[in-house]
Amino acid sequence: MIRMEDELVYEGKRILCVIPARAGSRQLVGKNMRLLAGKPLIQYAFENAQGCPEIDRTIVSTDSDDVASLARELGLHVPFRRPAALAEGHVGTIDVLLHAMDYIEQRERDHYDVLVLLHATAPLCAVEDVTACIQTLISSGAGSVFTVAPAQRNPYFNMVEISEDGTVRLCKQGDFATRQDAPKVYELNSAVYAWRWDSLRDHKSVVLPDSRVHVMPRERSIDIDDELDLQLAELIIARDAQ
Repeated sequence: MIRMEDELVYEGKRILCVIPARAGSRQLVGKNMRLLAGKPLIQYAFENAQGCPEIDRTIVSTDSDDVASLARELGLHVPFRRPAALAEGHVGTIDVLLHAMDYIEQRERDHYDVLVLLHATAPLCAVEDVTACIQTLISSGAGSVFTVAPAQRNPYFNMVEISEDGTVRLCKQGDFATRQDAPKVYELNSAVYAWRWDSLRDHKSVVLPDSRVHVMPRERSIDIDDELDLQLAELIIARDAQ
């Protein structure tokens, strides 16, 4: 919910949302189209975008005819087909976003102030998480804002690195008696990312010197990567529906 004092901050800002959804998946075939509680995963991302009045337009970047067809049935825009070279598993999401930005600027002769990335694989993310990222980005002046969740392991206390000689050491140094004594750490949960358009273009990175985060609870932070993740999300949805 945008407060009255925030309205002037948003005035004139144009926001594009991109949902990347390639055909391939290493562990879960047809992942972006898999059903969760009767809905394809990509629909959850679209509904979150629809629920944010701040977002002016939502598009899908895909190399798949099936994904493109489903996206259009849901009411999503699919203005281009992602090149095969950008649909390989080793290609980073930043390159996919830059391709979408190039298309918008060069082919459509258009420009936005903010780019929001929503992953279809984060179906338990809420509209409030998307809105919070956008609000923080604009009100703070940060170049990027992204969602995180409390980490289940702490590199100061119970995470180690193995050296080439086989010896191990803590990932981060610190003398802490318990995990609770160690600094709090967070993990990126791959749900929501927001950049100032020019910051993404210039830095081509998620984490910038002035980045901020929005902390999501663990129960909304499931990233669907395999069958177990899908089953766990089903259980949480069923529980919350009771």
